[in-house]
Amino acid sequence: MQAADVMTTNVITVTPESDVGEIASLLLEHGISAVPVVDADDRVLGIVSEGDLMARIEPEEDERRSWWLRIFSGGGDAGDYVKTHGRKAGQIMTPNPLTVDENEPLHHIASLLEKRRIKRVPVVRDGKLVGIVSRSNLLRGFSVARQPAGGDDDRAIRDAILKEVDENTGVMVDRLNVIVADGKVQLWGLVESKEQRWAVQVAAENIDGVKEVENNLGFVPRGVGTA
Repeated sequence: MQAADVMTTNVITVTPESDVGEIASLLLEHGISAVPVVDADDRVLGIVSEGDLMARIEPEEDERRSWWLRIFSGGGDAGDYVKTHGRKAGQIMTPNPLTVDENEPLHHIASLLEKRRIKRVPVVRDGKLVGIVSRSNLLRGFSVARQPAGGDDDRAIRDAILKEVDENTGVMVDRLNVIVADGKVQLWGLVESKEQRWAVQVAAENIDGVKEVENNLGFVPRGVGTA
């Protein structure tokens, strides 16, 4: 299996000028832990994660650098100051993040995440963002990796399911991950109600080529994304 078979396609993104408060709200609303920062051509400039936002929280008094250490070190670090006080995505993001092609094998992506100690990687096509692969995407992919693969047919089924859900059910597809192997579909992610859970399953069952559907969808925690 490849990145295109497991990646989340409807990626929530921000621009370099996006406010950090807006980014925090997006993470909470969509139940995600990071967002890519893209330019007007959807080229990935950086990533803002929960960790980047948490770095803005002032440390406790006893954790701050003492005055004499500041004197001998020449003051605080400019880069750290921008990361902890910047108000825009372009100021606090991790720039030039690792990206992979949509045809990158899953085992290679897993190795990259482990080696770089990162939790996710943007997927690009001709340099433009088309998806994102997280550790959970990989695990779901590996869970069906030993099943016979239908290649392009499976990918077409996956695309058709996501399109049907996006256009006709009212479910936020950025919270979903659909895995297809030999026509067998696994549904993962979060929905807001039992009706939405059934709607996604029905949408999948009605796509030509689907042999069976395994519904693993959970529910968005109360108070998240419902404001």
